[in-house]
Amino acid sequence: MATITIRNLDETVKRRLQVRAALNGRSMEAEARAILTACVEEDWGSAAPEEDLGTAIQKLFAPLGGVELDIPPRRKSHRPIPTFE
Repeated sequence: MATITIRNLDETVKRRLQVRAALNGRSMEAEARAILTACVEEDWGSAAPEEDLGTAIQKLFAPLGGVELDIPPRRKSHRPIPTFE
């Protein structure tokens, strides 16, 4: 399990965390852990994303239409093929 340190936490935030922890019957550490867990699960759900980044980007921009690019033919290189003898 990972350990993190939060520096320069505003005193008001710390006090509100203490109050919230007390109201929920938890320590400040347990309350902070619960808040972080809830925030992460809210954003991503409990499972990992089902698609990769490229697929997600393609789905996002697909409604805008695509771009057809002319792919130039390959050219033969003028360099000699190296030999590794």
